[in-house]
Formats: sequence, structure tokens, C-alpha cells
Amino acid sequence: MCGITGFIHFSAKNTVGSSLNRSANDSIVDQKLLAQMNKAQFHRGPDEGGEYLDEHVALGHRRLSIIDLSSGQQPMASEDGDYVLIFNGEVYNFKETRVELEALGHTFHNHSDTEVILHAYMQWGQACVDKFQGMFTFALWHKSKQHLFIARDRLGIKPLFYALIDGTLYFASELKSITLVPGLSKKIDVKAIEQYFALGYAAEPHTIYQQVAKLPPGYTLSITVGDRAPKIEQYWDVSYAQQVEMDEEDYLEEMVEQFKTAVDSHMNADVPLGSFLSGGVDSSAVVAMMSQLNSEKLKESSSGSVSNKAVTTCSIGFDVEDYNETDFARMVAKDYKTDHHEQVISSDDFELVDIIAGLYDEPYADSSAMPTYRVCQMAREKVTVCLSGDGADELLAGYRRYGLMMNEEKVRSILPYAIRKPIFGTLGKLYPKMDWAPQFLRAKTTFQSLAMDTAEGYFHGVSLLNDAQRKALFSDELYQELKGYTALEVFREHEANFDGNDPLSLIQYLDIKTYLVGDILTKVDRASMAHSLEVRVPFLDHKFVEWTAKIPTSLKIKNGCGKYILKKAMEPHLPHDVLYRKKMGFRVPLSDWFRGPLKQKLRDSLLSKQMINSGLFNMKTIEKWLDDHQSGRKEYSAPLWTLLMFASFYKQAEEDYKLTYSVTSEVISAVHISPY
Repeated sequence: MCGITGFIHFSAKNTVGSSLNRSANDSIVDQKLLAQMNKAQFHRGPDEGGEYLDEHVALGHRRLSIIDLSSGQQPMASEDGDYVLIFNGEVYNFKETRVELEALGHTFHNHSDTEVILHAYMQWGQACVDKFQGMFTFALWHKSKQHLFIARDRLGIKPLFYALIDGTLYFASELKSITLVPGLSKKIDVKAIEQYFALGYAAEPHTIYQQVAKLPPGYTLSITVGDRAPKIEQYWDVSYAQQVEMDEEDYLEEMVEQFKTAVDSHMNADVPLGSFLSGGVDSSAVVAMMSQLNSEKLKESSSGSVSNKAVTTCSIGFDVEDYNETDFARMVAKDYKTDHHEQVISSDDFELVDIIAGLYDEPYADSSAMPTYRVCQMAREKVTVCLSGDGADELLAGYRRYGLMMNEEKVRSILPYAIRKPIFGTLGKLYPKMDWAPQFLRAKTTFQSLAMDTAEGYFHGVSLLNDAQRKALFSDELYQELKGYTALEVFREHEANFDGNDPLSLIQYLDIKTYLVGDILTKVDRASMAHSLEVRVPFLDHKFVEWTAKIPTSLKIKNGCGKYILKKAMEPHLPHDVLYRKKMGFRVPLSDWFRGPLKQKLRDSLLSKQMINSGLFNMKTIEKWLDDHQSGRKEYSAPLWTLLMFASFYKQAEEDYKLTYSVTSEVISAVHISPY
């Protein structure tokens, strides 16, 4: 795992003949800026760092050594110096790809996946991305053609930000590096604000800043000196067009085989490797497969070169029983005799609030980032690489909301939209909102959703703040600037690319394109990289993803059981109580915090001068939500947390903005660098 950064001066207006019209002083400024951008990502790769500059391009790299520790340094150049590569991530099939390249006449000088990427591009050009199985972002400079090629992995496991400023393209693994660029406008993207308060993050390709974008998963970016703008192309998407019918027993066998193959491919490392173990189905399945693979390799090794080393597992517990899953994690650890480590987090571990706000460089509202940060912190004390169970819920319909949506779909399939909209729309308006009531009495949201089509109904169901709440929260000026835009358009854009024909597959596809990359993978990448820990996600092996897309939906949710096919397949491998207990996940006691230890901090942050002067919000709405929640009249912990994270970001960004723009290019080394 690593961090990459760099820039290319591409604008034709800056060229004279075949060379850029740039002074020696410009080159010095480039060198200083590259060093600062690279240093800002030190945490992503504390083992080594390197830089490359020529008259057109600057490339920086920070390395966390995982494979071939003694070589594989970056930037890596071809023997003739015509190709230069920087790379973040892992290519799991690099050994097989290397064999193919050797058969085509390529010679290798080390055993790293980095060199395989370099030669793959030399052989196949931009089509090389089709060969790679892994998580990655990389940038490759072809010097003689003055061409830069950047690629991001298919699911967006590894991040890539970029900005175009005055004929220069800047890019980096984290937004904090790009915010160091002189001349970058910090003007906030109002669409990103709408997305954030609906979804909890700025959806791809947006960032909180108008001038900065994310390269979407499964896309490449290419640009040649003299071009007017980069060319951005999609090279992969998951298809739900065809579901393969076969006997359930055959699917159960193939599920174990396919998943074990994915886990096996993710276990190659020259450093200590382990797994998170929450006690839930997904991480437990990963640990079960890892342990079985270790045993199988031990039996296959006649030379004894494979040691019978237990899998290292790491769990986080809470001192409040309703939030604690460690008993279930211990069951799995005991069954597979893992080298198990636990840490109990206090329910008042709210000191992380400010750290988390600064970690993500833009507003990010998933409170489970706090326990994720802690489990990564603990895991790094034991291992350098950790496998995770992320992605299974999206691929195999594990979230409770999928079952609720499918119940709604039964109504949608019976009543045409023209009938549903007036009936349920009216009921949704008249029925009182009762967050305090038992689940079966909370019908307002369901009625509102039934008046909508599948995509809009799902958007309504997953929104942190619904349409009415966002309208009440936003200032008149912000609401007018949005010009009717809502974050539903994010879902509509992805819905247009969906090639399946059933509602469950549609909402899974929407989650893969939005929630998975914008929330889950973002959370894990920043939290793990803050501790220089590499996290791998075998459920998101793209071949496994493609296979799961062909599983009939009837085997994903069956008899009300989500993730049915995975749970059933894991019955011989995991305890029944682990497989079929109520899903918990990482939860944080926000409601209690906001009425207790964080009561004053919350008020101070949300009613601060920065928030008032931002002109973005109706402060009377915020005051009312604070009063209603802290008095116990209503439950507003989710909207208040979302506001708190925005307020923390805004305060830090405003301070950094002043510092960044108070320096000149001659003292660029004084620009603020986040410690994370």
C-alpha cells in the first residue's frame, strides 16, 4: 500500500515547439511543491519515498513495503528510461501476468508487482488494466510520447483525486495533497453539499471543492502534452444482465470454491498478515477460509517450507453490551485456533471526533469511522496487512434495508405508479412521523417511499436527512444556488447504466456505485492508511463480484434471510449463532453523547461563527433540532452528527485556506500539512 501524487503541465499555450516554456525558477517551485504533496501522504508509505521530475511531469511516491521488500522502489523506470511508473495498491495476479509477459520476451529484474505493471503497459498499452486483478491506482508516464496514463481499480478500493488548474493536471491518493497546490480554488461545490447531507459523503466524481474531482472506479484518465483536457474512459462495469439458474446445492459448493479462491489470492505478502474479526458473518467467513487455506498448504508442502502459523485476528469490543460483538468473535477464534487480539473501547471514546473530521479532508458522516480507526490502530501493532469482510452486504444483499425494499416492491408490482403516487403520497403527508414508536408503527417513510419508483424510493430510504429536512436546513441562498438539483440525480445517473431487470439487483448496483465506494471503502482506506496498515477486501475481487452478479436474487434473500447463499454455504464452517444472529455492525452511542458529554461541544460547533457566516444554513432549524434532541422531545442524532462533521470540516478548511493563501511560491514549504 502506498500513496501517489504528481502533476503534468499539458496546456498547449505553455509550449514552444516541443518544449514547455518554463524557467529554471519554475522547475524549483515544481520540485518544492512535489516534495510537499508527497510529504503530506507520508502516513500512506513510511518505509520509502521517491520523486521523478522532467520538463513536463512530476511524480511522487510513498511506499509501504509489502512484496519484494528489498526492491520495487518507485518511481520505477524502464531500462531505457522511456516509461516511469508510480503505483498504489496490490495486483494479486502479478505472478501469472509476469509469466505471460516473459513468454512474450520481457525480462524482469525484481519480484514486485510494480515491475509487472510497467511491462504490461509496455506490451499492451492502456489495455493492460484488463489484465490486472487487484486494488490499485497508478500513473504511468510515457516520456517519448509525452503521455500520462492514470487508472483506478474496478471497485474503487484505492482513491484518486485530481484537479485542472491553468493548464496543469494535479493528482494524488488523498485530497490533502491537492489542497497544497497554489491557485487551487477552495470554492465549495453546492451539489456536494446536497449529496453530503443526503448520503453522508460527496458522491463520485464530486468532492467538496468545485475544482477537484475523483476519478471514478473502473475508469482511466489519459492526457498528452498539448491536449486541451484529459480523456476519461470507463473500462469496466459489473453486469446484472444474466442470472444463472442452477441447483441450490451446486451454488453452495461454488460459493465456497469461488470465495476461497478470492481469499487465497489476497494472502500473498512478505510481511505479517492477519484479518479483522468482528464476530459477524463476513469477517468470520474470511477467517475461516484463511485458516483452511493455511492448513491445506501445510498438507501440500512435502518439504515443510510452509509453517503451520495461526491466522492473526483483531477485534474491537465496546463496554456497552448492546454494541459488543466480541463473544461471537471469540467463538470463531477458538474454532480456528487463531492468534486472537481484542481491545475494548470505552463508550465515551469521543476524543476521536476531531481526529476523524480531519482524516477525510472533506465532510464524511459515517460515525463507525471511529471504531474502524481504533481497530486499524490495534491491528497495525500486530500485522502490516489485514483482510476485511467489506463488500459482502452489497454483493449478496445483507443489509436489512434490502429486505424492506423488497417488501415495498411487492406493493409496487401490484399497484401501478399512477395509482400508488396519489394514495401513498397523501398517506405519507398525513401520517405522523414517530421515530420513538415500535418499527411497525413507523409507516410514514414507507408510505412516502411507496409513492415513488424503485430508485427514488431507495434513495428516500437511505437518505440521512430526507428532502424536507434538507430544505429546512439549507439557507434560501444555498437552496436557490442548487437550482432544483437533488442528490437523487446521483442514483438516476447510475440507474441509466444498469443492465439488469429486477429491483434487488438495481439497488445492489446503486450501492456498489455510491455507498460502497463513497462510504465503506473511503472509511477503511483513510482509517487504515492513517496507521500505515494495508487492508485487503477479498469479497471485492472483481471476478468474485462478477460471479455474484449472476446469482439469482431468490438465493440472496430467501424466507426473509439476507445473504442467504453465503450463510448457508458457511454452515459447515462457522457456528450457527454467528451466522444467524441479528446484524450489529460498528455503532456509536451518538444520541447519548449529544445529550450528555458532547452536549456543549455540539452546540458550540453547530452554532459557531463559521457556521453562521458560511451562509449555507438556516440557523433556526439547527437550533430547533438541538433543543428538541437535547430535551429528549425528538431524536435527531443522525442529522446532528452529520452537521457536526460538516462544521468540523468547515472550521479546519477555513483555517487551512487562510494559511495556504498567505504564503508565496518562494516559501511554499510553510504550507500547512495535515498530521494525518
